[in-house]
Amino acid sequence: MRLTEEAAAAPENTALTMEEVQNLIKKKDEMEEQIKAYYDVLEDQGVGTQGSLIDEEGFPRDDVNLYQIRTARNQIACLQNDHKAIMAQIEDALHQLHSQEKDTRGSGASRDEPMEEEEASAAAFARVDAVTAGSPAHTAGLRVGDEVIEFGSVNSHNFQNLQNIASVVQHSEGRALRVVVVRSGDRCPLTLTPQRWSGRGLLGCNIVPVPR
Repeated sequence: MRLTEEAAAAPENTALTMEEVQNLIKKKDEMEEQIKAYYDVLEDQGVGTQGSLIDEEGFPRDDVNLYQIRTARNQIACLQNDHKAIMAQIEDALHQLHSQEKDTRGSGASRDEPMEEEEASAAAFARVDAVTAGSPAHTAGLRVGDEVIEFGSVNSHNFQNLQNIASVVQHSEGRALRVVVVRSGDRCPLTLTPQRWSGRGLLGCNIVPVPR
């Protein structure tokens, strides 16, 4: 079954579990391995994804395996489309998990224990260890040493690895993200907009996971 068919068949308004999100991430990893394998085929043939399959006289080249090359190119194109779709699914799933957790915390919080206090006590799952001057991260106010407790839809409850953050960034280009960090013991909400700038990436900072 194609990924798009699976997504269409999924029931709406069904509560997600972390196991389901992990299964999506596993599928994504498997796709990336498949894509890499097909790229290796093209590299072995020395043609890449754009190299000509016709010789100087206009005939099909006889020095390469045309069937393997065409198959690999077609599979790469299909898998890249599926990869884009599953990355969107992962992002949506993380958003939904975050929303479910906020609803759960909200229903269980008492009037004497505001949500702000509960969020302030959240555990850090990542740390900023580099920020480039003039970058989106620098503009947003991120500093080296900031401990991240919320990054868009990612928090300490659903964080698995840095790919969770990368997925949020990739699908939020040009859109403001809520980022909450702990700095010198204080909780600091920030607004970070991933976007193109003169440096590499969309953020201009390096984030590392915090050992648990």
